Amino acid sequence: MTFTILEQLSAHISFLLLFCLTLIYWGKFVYINNEGLNFVGKIGMIIVFSFITIFLSIRWILSKHFPLSNLYESSMFLSWGSTLIHSILENRTKTNWLGIITAPSAMLAHGFATLSLPKEMQQSLPLVPALQSHWLMMHVTTMILSYSALLCGSLLAIALWIVIATKQKKKISPIKSYTNSIFYLLIHKDHGEIINNNTCNPYKSLYFINFRKWQLINELDNWSYRIISFGFPLLTMGILSGAVWANEAWGSYWNWDPKETWALITWLIFAIYLHTRMIKGWGAKQSAIIASSGFLMIRICYLGVNLLGKGLHSYGWLPQ
Repeated sequence: MTFTILEQLSAHISFLLLFCLTLIYWGKFVYINNEGLNFVGKIGMIIVFSFITIFLSIRWILSKHFPLSNLYESSMFLSWGSTLIHSILENRTKTNWLGIITAPSAMLAHGFATLSLPKEMQQSLPLVPALQSHWLMMHVTTMILSYSALLCGSLLAIALWIVIATKQKKKISPIKSYTNSIFYLLIHKDHGEIINNNTCNPYKSLYFINFRKWQLINELDNWSYRIISFGFPLLTMGILSGAVWANEAWGSYWNWDPKETWALITWLIFAIYLHTRMIKGWGAKQSAIIASSGFLMIRICYLGVNLLGKGLHSYGWLPQ
């Protein structure tokens, strides 16, 4: 009973913290940016990671198997993976804007598990015979971690595509840029002071805005590429380990199950993206479009197949 209560508390507290952190990251991005809020966001994500780790550990103790046996547990693990990737990247890059992407992603995955799925799916049940294998930890862990990384990278690519499209669509007027550019307000924490200092020199302000756009495009492109490059090998290992497990469980390495088919399509999309990065003449926009399409592929592979309740991999509940 104590473990059950602690499990529920960990789930509720972590979701509440993710909701607050999402508001903090977006609030400080749009309105204010200071070291205090940056510190709160950084520590907050570490605390959320700790609570979800406690939740998964308790599930492991109570169920006596690795907590990745149904859609509820895998969604919580997806949220855990997003907070893990955020903490690693924020510590290594010293950037404070990644939470704009990772915090909502973790919150939505967490909210889907705790608020959308029915109570019967949230219960810990004994493993079905096909899942009683040591491959459960290897295969599902690598797949969910790859989803976490690839979703983050895809969202950064979507943001990159939006920034590039906005930059190409609208030419900034040097007379109005320093007072009316929303982008300018979003990218610089001391925008008010610089606007006042550059009121007499709008061209200087325009140069600053264009430089910051160029800098933002490079950062989004760079980190989208790095995160996807991290997630792609995990996806590859997940598919290969799944093939070995499928041979043990079903007698065939590949069955063209809907889950397997969409996993292969997802792998091909990101393989094409990584290939285009090495082709001269391909700009950031073209590569970002390919990576952005990967976001939809992951959603279909992870949720679409499961919710329809089709195939050998389904954890579907809508048909009931």
